[in-house]
Amino acid sequence: MITLSERTKYFTDSVIRRMTRICNGCGAINLSQGFPDNPPPFEMTQSLSEIALSGPHQYSITFGAQDTREALSAKIEHFSGLRYNPDTELCITCGGTEAMMSAVMATLNPGDKIAIFSPFYENYGADAILCGAEPIYVPLHTPDFSFDEKELEKAFSQGAKALILCNPSNPSGKVFTRDELLTIAKLVEKYNAFVITDEVYEHIIFEPYTHTYFASLDGMRERTIMCNSLSKTYSITGWRLGYVAAPPEVMDRIRKVHDFLTVGAAAPLQKAIIKGLTLPDSYYQDVRALFTHRKNLFCGGLKKLNLDFYEPQGTYFVLVDISSFGYDDDYQFCLDLANKIKVGAVPGSSFFKEKENRYIRLHFAKSDEVLNSALKNLEDIHLLKK
Repeated sequence: MITLSERTKYFTDSVIRRMTRICNGCGAINLSQGFPDNPPPFEMTQSLSEIALSGPHQYSITFGAQDTREALSAKIEHFSGLRYNPDTELCITCGGTEAMMSAVMATLNPGDKIAIFSPFYENYGADAILCGAEPIYVPLHTPDFSFDEKELEKAFSQGAKALILCNPSNPSGKVFTRDELLTIAKLVEKYNAFVITDEVYEHIIFEPYTHTYFASLDGMRERTIMCNSLSKTYSITGWRLGYVAAPPEVMDRIRKVHDFLTVGAAAPLQKAIIKGLTLPDSYYQDVRALFTHRKNLFCGGLKKLNLDFYEPQGTYFVLVDISSFGYDDDYQFCLDLANKIKVGAVPGSSFFKEKENRYIRLHFAKSDEVLNSALKNLEDIHLLKK
């Protein structure tokens, strides 16, 4: 057989998406892949229904339709205080996944190094490997998933050209404090590096925590490549819309990568999302209230079941400690959980560089009815103890 790509040997398919297929196959409640079940804003779906008849149905400008970029620029400025020029500093992508890949490919050469906090969203390692870059993993330490400044500096001193910063963080639910971000900024300045941010969960934050946009820190706008997705905020994971915001000279490279990866995001969906980008502040307050309620319901249920977990500060994910169940393979635990208890979860090992089998990740982006059904099923989780 002809030799295939070596780089694709070093990561698996997405474990998260694999668990969805397993849930579908055995009828388990899917708390693995994090897509919400609340409907998109009516204004957006109504707009989309009209666009289905009137268009646009052909290519938009490769890096995003003009009116979409203008609406996005205004939305970013409203929440972050940062003005990104829609003509030179924004690119609409096919989801946050492509946003991250375009950012990494545009900034790293083969052989370059990139720092990644661990635990991390599984795509980051694959992004680095596909670009021929070398990831350097920096541990986040429980119980608050904080980092050691010396360990982070070691990554930069070893030549890390960039750091991937997921804030709020998937899978831990951590929201980085302003002091932590200032520490990162100090090291980025010292070692002349980039920060590639993933801020998908910017609007899903639980009191008293607040989200600080890394690019808003003094001197960091020119060093930050801000990646984001519109999927979670507007409950449209299937629309596959994301974006990158970056300085013009960086954006020029990102747009070229994006052009040859996907040409462009779907034109009808770009047009319809404008109705979401221009919603009033009350919409985002409602999003926060909805997920706060769901967190309290689900985490309250986990407490009643005497399960050990880390209560999230943001996102809609919960890491549950399964040490007491006697498994040495968290993937097998998730298979048993799906097949026997009928609840889907993601094995925590897929998020850690370190050998780690103590955790599973559950999500609570579901209706009260679904969450209560899952909690009812989890009443039998003790049957999995070895």
